[in-house]
Amino acid sequence: MDLKYFSKNGKILPIGEAAIPLSNIEYQYGFGVYENIRVNDGIPYFLDDHVERLLESARIIGIAHSFSEASVRKSVTDLVKKNGAGTPARPNDGHSGRYNLKVLLIGGKEPALYIVCLNPLFPDKKLYTEGADFVTYEYERPFPHAKTLNMLQSYLAYKEAYEADCYDALLINGKGCITEGTRTNFFCIQGRTLVSAPESEILLGVTRKAVLKMAKENGYTLEERELRFSDVIHSDGAFVTSTSSKIIPVRSIDKHAITVASNTLRELMELFDEFLQNCKGKLIPLEAGSDASRAQ
Repeated sequence: MDLKYFSKNGKILPIGEAAIPLSNIEYQYGFGVYENIRVNDGIPYFLDDHVERLLESARIIGIAHSFSEASVRKSVTDLVKKNGAGTPARPNDGHSGRYNLKVLLIGGKEPALYIVCLNPLFPDKKLYTEGADFVTYEYERPFPHAKTLNMLQSYLAYKEAYEADCYDALLINGKGCITEGTRTNFFCIQGRTLVSAPESEILLGVTRKAVLKMAKENGYTLEERELRFSDVIHSDGAFVTSTSSKIIPVRSIDKHAITVASNTLRELMELFDEFLQNCKGKLIPLEAGSDASRAQ
């Protein structure tokens, strides 16, 4: 798609003017937060949830700003409207009419909100059938619930995965447990139970949230606990979630094979694809007190 415009502090400008000065110390040091939002046929998916997390991330790391949830939502919807919906998606082709929004909230004396449209990089289709390979990397993010621009360690972990011809790196905490990927949330499956690292230790992904909602509605349960490598190896399968990839099965971790052809996992993937097709970009909140709502 030809995406001609971006947004700065709610003002729509030509993409050629999108720039951040090299002297911006906050950007240099990663004092900012961000979100990636999927747009399909002019609909920004799960917008409310992304905006809520953006501002919560800013609060966690102490960015003082005047942007409200309403003003960020308006900036997003105005930009999507200006850029247009693109060519309507064709049957069995989720690529046409789709792009991603990157929302950057940068701190400092004059906080700024940048929103830029990006053509997404689509995962190879065979990953959904054959599964993806992963490496492990010892690292704990200092602010697990904040999606920050301070990505050096995650970058180094992903670089190691890329050089090993793997899809992503799974982060290992000080207790030797798997928490999440550098750009993904991680689950393993035992029967119809999805097992995740404790929510206090991970980024609460928006796609993760949507998967948990859909899963609960279809008879799955969630268990939060520490995930050791041996637990995953002996599970009925494992997968990762993200805005760009949806659900991708895990084929191996550090060259140790993981079950991919699980009927339960295949069902979960099909149900989530159906959910995305029918939800119209909205995630209706779960009832307060439910297991999955606590996990969000």
